[in-house]
Amino acid sequence: MDISDTPPIEVQPRDLEPYRRGNVGIDYVHRFESGKPGPHVLINALTHGNEFCGMVAATHLLDQGVRPAIGTLTVSFANVAAYQSFDPTKPFESRQLVHNLNRIWSAAQLDGAERSPELDRARALRPVVAAADHILDLHSTSQDVEPFWVYPEFARNAQAALAIGRPSTHLVMPQGLGSGTPVIQHGLHGTAGHHGVALVAECGQHFRQATAERAVAVTLDFLGLFGLLSGREPAPPPQRRFKLLQTWVIKTPEFRFTRPLIGFERFAEGELIATDGEQEIRALCADCTVFMPARKPIVGREGVYLTQPLAA
Repeated sequence: MDISDTPPIEVQPRDLEPYRRGNVGIDYVHRFESGKPGPHVLINALTHGNEFCGMVAATHLLDQGVRPAIGTLTVSFANVAAYQSFDPTKPFESRQLVHNLNRIWSAAQLDGAERSPELDRARALRPVVAAADHILDLHSTSQDVEPFWVYPEFARNAQAALAIGRPSTHLVMPQGLGSGTPVIQHGLHGTAGHHGVALVAECGQHFRQATAERAVAVTLDFLGLFGLLSGREPAPPPQRRFKLLQTWVIKTPEFRFTRPLIGFERFAEGELIATDGEQEIRALCADCTVFMPARKPIVGREGVYLTQPLAA
């Protein structure tokens, strides 16, 4: 990436060394128990190394001495190794070192023999994720688009996101992500019978101050929803929901969109959206809406999410 194409970096990375030593025997994981009955809530930051909003929210909780009124609060910094590789002249390169930490949470991969910094870290964090009743995984987007929730299509997730109200846009996954297993579908959180809520909040563009501020607000709202904090009563605005129909994983270096996309563009049914070598990616429904189109083609990574608008 040419430095002239580098977006403004309004939020700078911080030294996380002061947060390394947690209190559960796992680096960068901090747990606080109220001593009163209540849910165990996990706030997870830096699943991707260049998504700084989660770092801001997690350090806010720790720096401000936020403690749960009931239940248990756990705060974790996930892919610190990728975060520490950040180069401001190549700000999109520190998303991951080897594996996408948000696609490897299946039992097959975590129990397998393959090694990488991300797999090692996921294995270390596995009991942290499994112990939580409710999970908020904080993310951001490469393009400067409106924020949105992402969650499996379980009523408990929809009810929580709708109750919080911000972000007001939802990406619902009826059949999972289609390109791997994310943190929010690990173990029981990926099953219909579990009680726990697990949401991703895509808070805005990676490096914007507004994105970091939104991540803090969403985090406090999430903790308030489950009673760990008091005094936060979001007023839900009108909300939009989209169902994930297909995740297109890039197959060739020749992947190209038919026109520049940043996300939320709509296509008529059958309209050509992109080509991937000789394959065509066409709209699957009327008003087919794209989420998170790739900035550049990288074989094996997601190229675009195709969605269908749902009634709110």
